[in-house]
Amino acid sequence: MSAALDTVVVGAGVVGLACAAALARAGREVVVLESGERAGEGTTSRNSGVIHAGLYYAPGSLKAELCVRGRHLLYEYAAAHGVPHRRCGKYVVAVDDDELPALEALHRNASANGVEGLERIDAPLVAQRLAGVRATAALYSPVSGIIDVPSLVTALIAELERHDGQLVKRAEVVRARVTGDGLALELGDGTHARCRRFVNAAGLTAHRLAAAIEGLPNGAVPVVRYARGQYFEYRGQAPWPWLLYPLPQPGGLGTHLTLDLAGGARFGPDVQWCDAPDYRPDPARRDAFAREIARYLPDIDPARLVPGYVGVRPKLHGPDEAAADFRIDGPERHGVAGLVQLFGIESPGLTAALAIGERVSACLADR
Repeated sequence: MSAALDTVVVGAGVVGLACAAALARAGREVVVLESGERAGEGTTSRNSGVIHAGLYYAPGSLKAELCVRGRHLLYEYAAAHGVPHRRCGKYVVAVDDDELPALEALHRNASANGVEGLERIDAPLVAQRLAGVRATAALYSPVSGIIDVPSLVTALIAELERHDGQLVKRAEVVRARVTGDGLALELGDGTHARCRRFVNAAGLTAHRLAAAIEGLPNGAVPVVRYARGQYFEYRGQAPWPWLLYPLPQPGGLGTHLTLDLAGGARFGPDVQWCDAPDYRPDPARRDAFAREIARYLPDIDPARLVPGYVGVRPKLHGPDEAAADFRIDGPERHGVAGLVQLFGIESPGLTAALAIGERVSACLADR
């Protein structure tokens, strides 16, 4: 790796790679530095693999804007690059009359975000279309879907390399310093480098990397909290062909049913606030999962639930606080030319990834 670099992106998750591909497409010479052994093995490999429509996020927020824009880009990208995906659709259900106001509010919110094709389904159609589901009404989103995340990661790396970019693994940035013409970097192996543009897409550790950059103004590093979410696989073939969600709960979207492209099903994630990432599955949570699922799927067989993987989300709010938006901190926020930092990129980060890449590239267009 040369000591004098044009553009450095830290983090080879799907968001970092989307930023790198967008910058390389714009003619930048891009090097992606990934501290791990492989790309896409952090938060990227531990989510639901869902392409979100944009139902949940506050109108006018970055999450809403970039989710809707990112969804369009992601479907186009997947089709153009041979990334397996399926527009399977999604139902969000109100299990009883008490939940109808929340379902109606979600419908209004999604419409305000420009989500297309929404359909409100009342009791007679619920019984017809959602056999076995306990619900008095549902909201159907036909544009929701699923995607093979490892294939997306592979496609983004291939695009980066087609534009002469590089992915360097086992390369951790431990310190950085703002200079007159960019940043000076120190890596964990003692390597030093300089770059004109620097994108902090380090995910769970983005705030720690920001704290290691000398020359940032006060307030440039947010407080980040972690929310752990466990999944349980549902043994055997999935009995439903679509995504099925209860109404959202604080910190997450409820313990929902998601699918994979091989026909498997899983439930989750739940929400467990934690002080540090912990990826160990807890089999003892099965009974709690079964109770949550049985609210809308009363015939669920708990014996078919087996512990799956665990993901951890970086959140910019705590358990008793309102949900926070993405932060994409460019020079207009911190005053450092050539620097963009991404904080709190949790769900819908996968869906929004290509739109985030677009936004980051635009932030650095004049540098």
